[in-house]
Amino acid sequence: MVKVQLPDGTVVEHPDGVRVVDVLRALNPRLADQAVAAKVDGQVVELSTRLTDGQVKLTALKIDDPEGLHVARHSAAHVMAEAICQLWPNTKLVYGPPVDNGFYYDIDLDYSLTPEDFERIEARMAEIVKEDRPFVRYEMPRDEAMRKLEAERNEYKIDNALRAEGDTLSFYSTGEPGKSFEDLCRGPHVPSTGRIGAFKVMQVAGAYHHGDATKQMLQRVYGTTWPNKKALQEYLRMMEEAKKRDHRKLGQELGLFTISPLVGTGLILWKPHGATIRHVLEEELRKELIARGYQLVYTPHIGRLDLYRTSGHFPYYRESQYPPLFESERARMLNRLWELAGEAGEQASPAEIELFNDLAAEHEDLRQAGYPKSAPREERQRRIRAWLAVEDGYLLKPMNCPHHIQIYTSEARSYRQLPVKLAEFGQVYRYEKSGEVNGMTRVRGFCQDDAHVFCTPQQLPDEIAECVDLSQFVLKMIGLNDYRVRIGLRDPDSKKYIGSEENWRMAQEALRRSVAAAALNSSEEVGEAAFYGPKIDFVVRDCIGREWQLGTVQVDYNLPERFGLTYIGEDNSEHRPVMVHRTLFGSMERFVGILIEHFAGKFPLWLAPVQVTVCSVSEKSAAYAAQVAAACRTAGLRTELDNSSERIGAKIRSATMMKVPYILVVGEQEMRNGAVNVRTREGQQYGSFRLSDFLAACATEIATHGEKTPAPGGQAPAVEGASLTHAEGG
Repeated sequence: MVKVQLPDGTVVEHPDGVRVVDVLRALNPRLADQAVAAKVDGQVVELSTRLTDGQVKLTALKIDDPEGLHVARHSAAHVMAEAICQLWPNTKLVYGPPVDNGFYYDIDLDYSLTPEDFERIEARMAEIVKEDRPFVRYEMPRDEAMRKLEAERNEYKIDNALRAEGDTLSFYSTGEPGKSFEDLCRGPHVPSTGRIGAFKVMQVAGAYHHGDATKQMLQRVYGTTWPNKKALQEYLRMMEEAKKRDHRKLGQELGLFTISPLVGTGLILWKPHGATIRHVLEEELRKELIARGYQLVYTPHIGRLDLYRTSGHFPYYRESQYPPLFESERARMLNRLWELAGEAGEQASPAEIELFNDLAAEHEDLRQAGYPKSAPREERQRRIRAWLAVEDGYLLKPMNCPHHIQIYTSEARSYRQLPVKLAEFGQVYRYEKSGEVNGMTRVRGFCQDDAHVFCTPQQLPDEIAECVDLSQFVLKMIGLNDYRVRIGLRDPDSKKYIGSEENWRMAQEALRRSVAAAALNSSEEVGEAAFYGPKIDFVVRDCIGREWQLGTVQVDYNLPERFGLTYIGEDNSEHRPVMVHRTLFGSMERFVGILIEHFAGKFPLWLAPVQVTVCSVSEKSAAYAAQVAAACRTAGLRTELDNSSERIGAKIRSATMMKVPYILVVGEQEMRNGAVNVRTREGQQYGSFRLSDFLAACATEIATHGEKTPAPGGQAPAVEGASLTHAEGG
């Protein structure tokens, strides 16, 4: 028998080998019909999965559950692939995963798909869905499966199979195997094609196989799937609204940033207005950090490769790094030798020995030293790193943490000094694939509001709690109050993580306790941890319903161990500190890009790059307009003056197009009364007020960050509700 524990703690017993769907049907036939997948001991599986362990935890997943919807999107990718193959039989399928808000399938097809083809694809998908054919999984021994794929002559599927692990390969057919559409796939899938939800084909774009620009261009067909038609229509409405708010378009119109092909893809040039927004955000955070005991530091943009070998970032993040800068050809070859030693077993590999012989032929010192072919891998790597200490390479830093660690180790530390909190707006570089770079939200060079806290194990709970509180402070400051927390945990079956299981257990439990203590809406995701430690991600919903991952808090027992960090404890002996990595904005580029779209370019007064534009009605009031602009600047308002010869209507329209919060119109009447006529970018007119009252109202709105104003994009100005005295004649 197998004992099945349900979400409410109830335990039911079934014969060993029972299918998940049969367990659900015994509980509630309607639940079995509504479920699209399930979680067994935290792993998402199909309803046909058989339960064989002595005791398992089981949770049903419906299509409106995030994980259930993820499975449905994967299945929808198969349905779309089948439709395309039926319409264009010479299609070669490449790869089709679910992604945020939908799915895509890369295809090799000599016909170029266009949006005009989407209706045909959707119509054929609808037929496949109506047929409600079952997703059937079957497995084959690897050798037999490879012969099958070779006979089908799809080089992409052969490549996928070669990259897959295990002695068997799995396939899915929509219907009877051998008589229906099938695809090499790990799964899981929904029970049948009729369960994929409401769908739509969205777009087609070019994509390279594995992101390699030297290979043939493929077509990437995107689609989306939602639990029902209402949810699909809401998503499509949101996408239309998102087009209006596109930060790439608004960023150019409002003079916030630009990207130059001569500088490089994904490298942002901040224009004056955008730089102002960034500066205001940084200053707001700096003040708060100093008040909470952080110390500000600066570190270089590059570092020696050995720094990143110790941290594990090199070559772990090779695909996301810019190529190293080697001091010599010898250093380049020694680095490759170090990598080969790490990849090999306890005996040196033939490639390793061959490379050393090539090096030794050119370098007498290496030839005399010899190579310990039979030494353990760690000893071979140690010998190579000793050679690399003489001449090495440099890397554009992908992370700030190794640099901050070196600041920590630069002096002896006592428990009395801890926690040590180091903060930096530090520039880092990641070589994102060109097809993934997107405006400010996915870039290759960016500034992180990074901080690292070095503390005792006893201090860890309080430090995590403060990092969580800081994240909430930032979100409240911006007015992003709709958010949830995602706890990224280690996948015990993955080899990508460093450190002991005990370190991971302690770190994960510390994060869980902090999230629970803060009573945050949270979920756990296995496999989403950083390679050195688990993390908390703050996932924020913007004003049109999209989710963005912003602040991150990570607990790390491993890097302190790798770098040998210590402090002297109360017992006068050495102890190991714990590190907390955290960012609040994430990256300044991405954060500002998100804010552009969230506010649709209509930044609140405290953050707007230009807060006031003063427009003179005619030449007669130009001098007074200049005086008003000067008074606004003296009061600390970012002010522009329009004393051009344009008509006043054109001046107002220009300021409105630039989304300036307040437009002050001054003519001869305002000049006589020492007043200003107040308008807003929304077209609201509030009449004539004394300049001093207007400045006081703005100061109040800025000081409170406009907390009493309505939702973004339509803030009522402070002057509307303020007790302003109308100027005489106003």
